[in-house]
Amino acid sequence: MAEKIPYKIYLEEHEMPTRWYNLRADMKSKPAPLLNPATLQPMTFEELQPVFCDELVRQELDEDTAFWDIPKDILNFYKMYRPSPLVRAYCLEEKLQTPARIYYKFEGNNTSGSHKLNSAIAQAYYAKAQGLQGVTTETGAGQWGTALSMACAYLGLECKVFMVKCSYEQKPFRREVMRTYGAQVTPSPSLNTQVGRKLLEKYPGTNGSLGCAISEAVEAAVTTPGFRYVLGSVLAQVSLHQSIIGLETKAAMDKYGIKPDIIIGCAGGGSNLSGLIAPFMGEKLRGEADYRFIAAEPISCPSFTRGKYAYDFCDTGMVCPLAKMYTVGSGFIPSASHAGGLRFHGMSSMLSQLYADGYMEAVALEQTSVFEAAQYFARVEGILPAPESSHAIRAAMDEALRCKETGEEKTILFGLTGTGYFDLYAYQSYNDGLMKDVAPTEEELVRSLAALPKVPGNI
Repeated sequence: MAEKIPYKIYLEEHEMPTRWYNLRADMKSKPAPLLNPATLQPMTFEELQPVFCDELVRQELDEDTAFWDIPKDILNFYKMYRPSPLVRAYCLEEKLQTPARIYYKFEGNNTSGSHKLNSAIAQAYYAKAQGLQGVTTETGAGQWGTALSMACAYLGLECKVFMVKCSYEQKPFRREVMRTYGAQVTPSPSLNTQVGRKLLEKYPGTNGSLGCAISEAVEAAVTTPGFRYVLGSVLAQVSLHQSIIGLETKAAMDKYGIKPDIIIGCAGGGSNLSGLIAPFMGEKLRGEADYRFIAAEPISCPSFTRGKYAYDFCDTGMVCPLAKMYTVGSGFIPSASHAGGLRFHGMSSMLSQLYADGYMEAVALEQTSVFEAAQYFARVEGILPAPESSHAIRAAMDEALRCKETGEEKTILFGLTGTGYFDLYAYQSYNDGLMKDVAPTEEELVRSLAALPKVPGNI
């Protein structure tokens, strides 16, 4: 169980945390370990070392160290855009005529446009410290690829990004930001890797998926000397770095005597949601306070709400370790929805364990309803939100409207993970009335889940 120490000990004079918080230290039921797909045994440091940076492997495997010191160089970089604003949405409250108090933590006030930079600079830092030449990664909507490109440019590292094909085509300007920062950007699946060629042969004309792009990025890393693979979501190391979001939020709320009743985050792989809820969930697990947590996911990729809690590959090419998570199957290719960052087939093992244990709820939302909320928020609060973030906005607005019906004066907190200024193709589709809501059929999910790896407990 994590030591209970006043948060001010972990804050610099300008109220930015100096330590990351590892939520797993407070979990009674620990997340299931990553498994080697060949032996079905927990992955060891030595097995993960060829793929990830050494220090990141240590962070990934450590379930007991509650707080990790943030290196000084990373803190100095954070000062470029942190602490990020915690905003009360007075205008939204007024327009909705709700008695609820609505707050949002805004992570879009940096050049990459999202929360992803919090982990990108950390992972790039550890790669540089290890003396590596560069890193490979995948990106869905492009926020992670943009953030990593920026971090690598700052530190003088090479960066190879495999971008999901539909996002590569839908979001050309985000692609160009990555190239401006010096990244090599390839639409995935591609002919550049062995696994990419196999995927194109199996799924001709595919729009791609995060699972496909992960496979290519991992292959590129392990076959290129001086490179390692880095990931922007799902893994425990990423949740650790993103805990700075929740730590800042809680410090600000504690300072002004505010306690949220409901905490909401969009959910794809889990990086922003786990980061936002971390210290609050820690209190809940320790029995110090109670909160209601809601994960907002798209109906097009409903891992929590329609998936299975089982061991599955983290990638479509089946070259990565097995993770126990809520999944719709590693072979599932979601529709080309505009929330590209929420198209991963599974959720982080940590969040999956918390959901399985009943500490969290989940809602699946239609794309058109999400963009309706995004447009409303933009008109009222003056920020054009990213499609991913807009899932949290939709869920928060729904909760605020319930408070209007019941008269309850609840405090709602949600994560505004980034801006949507590179997502105007999606807004155009919505404004032109062309946007559709596409959910997988039951037959599609059954077929995908039938291909889960043969691991004890999956059947």
